[in-house]
Amino acid sequence: MKVVPFGERAWLVYTDRPLALAAAIPGSVPAEDCVLIHDPQSLEGLQDPPEPPAGNLVSLPARWDGEDLHDVERQSGLDVVAALHQRVFTVAFCGFAPGFAYMKGLPPQLHLPRRPRPRPRVPAGSIAIAAGYVAVYPTDSPGGWHLVGHCDAHLFDPGSTEPALLTPGTRVQFT
Repeated sequence: MKVVPFGERAWLVYTDRPLALAAAIPGSVPAEDCVLIHDPQSLEGLQDPPEPPAGNLVSLPARWDGEDLHDVERQSGLDVVAALHQRVFTVAFCGFAPGFAYMKGLPPQLHLPRRPRPRPRVPAGSIAIAAGYVAVYPTDSPGGWHLVGHCDAHLFDPGSTEPALLTPGTRVQFT
């Protein structure tokens, strides 16, 4: 693990197992390859944190009608609907926008790079893939991912006690 100061009162801990480390340190925030912590002493004595228990399973209704679906199938050689439907993904971390969850578990053939040109507006609920992740856009926003479907679930409610439906460790299945 590599520990780097982050601002005046936080540290980034680089690890190949951010979800496991974040589960072992209360109040930490996982990212793709690191964890934000507020107390470096929380690392003392921590050798190899165990994998966290499986998170809650959330089923999201999906329509596989994204405008990039056929292009993604051509690039990957896969039937994208068959590859994504009923598969269980895990939220690795959240970012980009409130409620935007980066989910891991895509087949390697779908680890496509981002689009060469981002769209100025991606509709809320768009199911998209890029860079080894699948996500659902929680709100209308710009975006450079490949759109493969749509989901009508409400993913982010700032007025709720739990504003984000999908949080790190949550398991997700498109139905």
